[in-house]
Amino acid sequence: MARQATAKKREVVYDESAIQTLDALEHIRLRTGMYIGRVGDGSHPSDGIYVMLKEVIDNSIDEFIMGKGKRIEIKREGDTLSVRDYGRGIPLGKVVECVSQINTGGKFNDDVFQFSVGLNGVGTKAVNALSSEFEVISTREGKFKRALFERGQLIKQRGGSDEKTRSGTLVRFTPDPQIFEKIHWNEDFIEHRLRYYAYLNAGLALSYNGRVHKSEAGLSDLLDAEIGDEQPLYEAMHWRGERIEFAFTHTTSYGETYFSFVNGQYTNDGGTHQSAFREAVLKGVNDYAGKNFAGEDVRDGLIGAVAVRLKDPIFESQTKNKLGSTEVRPWILAEVKREVSKWLHQNKAAAEKLLEKVKQNERLRKELSSIKKQAKERAKRVAIRIPKLIDCKEHYDNPKSKRAEETTVFITEGDSAGGAMVQSRDVYTQAIFSLKGKPLNTYGHKRDAIYKNEELYNIMRALGIEDGLEGLRYNRVVISTDADVDGMHIRNLLLTYFLRYFEELVTKGHVYILETPLFRVRNKKETIYCYSERERDRALKKLRGGEVTRFKGLGEISPKEFEQFIGKDMRLVAITVKNMGEISKTLEFLMGKNTPERKAFIVENLITDVA
Repeated sequence: MARQATAKKREVVYDESAIQTLDALEHIRLRTGMYIGRVGDGSHPSDGIYVMLKEVIDNSIDEFIMGKGKRIEIKREGDTLSVRDYGRGIPLGKVVECVSQINTGGKFNDDVFQFSVGLNGVGTKAVNALSSEFEVISTREGKFKRALFERGQLIKQRGGSDEKTRSGTLVRFTPDPQIFEKIHWNEDFIEHRLRYYAYLNAGLALSYNGRVHKSEAGLSDLLDAEIGDEQPLYEAMHWRGERIEFAFTHTTSYGETYFSFVNGQYTNDGGTHQSAFREAVLKGVNDYAGKNFAGEDVRDGLIGAVAVRLKDPIFESQTKNKLGSTEVRPWILAEVKREVSKWLHQNKAAAEKLLEKVKQNERLRKELSSIKKQAKERAKRVAIRIPKLIDCKEHYDNPKSKRAEETTVFITEGDSAGGAMVQSRDVYTQAIFSLKGKPLNTYGHKRDAIYKNEELYNIMRALGIEDGLEGLRYNRVVISTDADVDGMHIRNLLLTYFLRYFEELVTKGHVYILETPLFRVRNKKETIYCYSERERDRALKKLRGGEVTRFKGLGEISPKEFEQFIGKDMRLVAITVKNMGEISKTLEFLMGKNTPERKAFIVENLITDVA
């Protein structure tokens, strides 16, 4: 009886004392993800520190959009960022409220801000609340107001006259280490975001630690930068209207690639504006040609960018990755179709090259149709389920799933590694696909290689990406191979496969590399897992006389141990691409026939120890 009484749960009193009221800034600190998405450590471009920087810059961009201020200066000193614009400056009597009180700001007034970029009354307040130190200085017409905060709480403020300083706003912030325990600012991520700002706001100069980003041709410059040294089939079509700007061309790549924006916000997952743009390009081409080409024939190999300005955009999440506004479709369709058709009539040489590409796509699609049919029939004979796939219960393409963002498929080499993962995985969100051996090197192969090779075909089926990312079944595709020569080769073969045929899977941030420990150092009291020889040496110093185990492959890690390596402490390295032009050059170097050059590079750059 005593044991039962001890085991009985303590009854929790639910009355008025259990009800808590948090002020807005406390809520931001407690529920950080609601405001800035993932917290992260700075290793991914969507991590919170970059969202914080974006929110501050967005306010300065809003000034430029309203015709006030053509230069923004961004500086970084350690973990501290500062953003200075030369716009109108925050009204001095409301400086403190604008950066600390939720739902306070000028963006609710359409006469003052017609096309707002930021989080409408939340953005800067969230940055303030999540910063260990936050400073704002507004200068207007010879007067200034300065306020200093710590973790959202006002420390001091003062104002006065300043006839020498130009009007504008300066914001300086340091992400709070209590929220962001480990952060590392990635210079490439910052520079990439600033380049996008420049492309979207032709004529605006953005200076970062002395380096200036500026564009005169807008989205046309963006496409040129993304394509790189690869020559497009024709000079990009570019149109800039009052509410929409777009540009597109064709390359020799497979698939279609888009860069879409709403009020300067990069909508990574597209949305109604991107789908309307895609449809309008098809209609414009068909209108000019007097044909009824299939959408996939017109769009295969297309790279496009579209940016729209909306008064009250509706997004499908707080972080604004996907536009949900349905009322934009009719006018985007009409305007893009009209301008595409007009441009084709006015540029006969480019129109001929575009139609030649479309007809070539049509011929290849018809040739592939019989091969696709044979592949699907062969797959049906093998099994109803996809061989070598141990599936999970939740899926990314299920709109009703509450854990869609967590869905992950691990592509492993062989059954030994896959077996350990199967026993230690989360059955709801983690799937395992075990390779039979080394995949085919697809560099230089046409698209029919997918359907002629059983393993490549099954990977595509497992991911659900045959007809585009709309059917993607897992948010994260994690390549999980041994850290030896064979494992690295398999990793490169898989990356070549994805970059060659499903480029958007990589550029949209869905592909990762799983990091697993190379060593285990332990004594009777403690166990330390080490991911490099240097970490192993540090662990040996800490655990005097510790026993060292070298993991030669993933299959040597027990299921019980593996659970932590694919659980909450999982280490993932995101595969990122600076621009599309780098893809073809990298693939040619890594997987092409330049064996002597590649061997010399490997010998010269071989890394045997990683910090």
